[in-house]
Amino acid sequence: MALVFVYGTLKRGQPNNFYMTDKRNGHAWLLASAVTTQTFPLVIAGQNNIPFLLNIPGQGHRVHGELYKVDEALLRFLDDFEDIPDMYQRSPVTLTVEEWLGPAHEEELAPGSVTQAFVYSTTTYQPDWPSLTHYANYDSRGDHGLIYGGRDTTQHN
Repeated sequence: MALVFVYGTLKRGQPNNFYMTDKRNGHAWLLASAVTTQTFPLVIAGQNNIPFLLNIPGQGHRVHGELYKVDEALLRFLDDFEDIPDMYQRSPVTLTVEEWLGPAHEEELAPGSVTQAFVYSTTTYQPDWPSLTHYANYDSRGDHGLIYGGRDTTQHN
């Protein structure tokens, strides 16, 4: 089992959340809403308006997202979906729990407690991306007006 922090299209209510709930990919348990303890630039970029967390600590905002516990099958699926190592890298990030959302039988993380999880951040990006608008919380239907164009998911069907 591993802890994974999602901040973009894999969150509840976002276009790719179904990958987190499709048992054919493995199992995920939503545990908490959380925010990064460090600031990072979260930008929307590329032809398909994909949310990217740039691995530039100290810039941007504390990024809000969701903390999941995932099994090894789903972790492998996510590594493939996030196109490691070409598009993203999986690295540890320190989080502050905002609200416990997990089941009562799980070891609860109290609001304000600090934990570590994996996050997918970009390995490469265009030189102008750090100067794009930074977001603290991604929503594909946000007032930014940047319509998420999806990803090539043919390998996942």
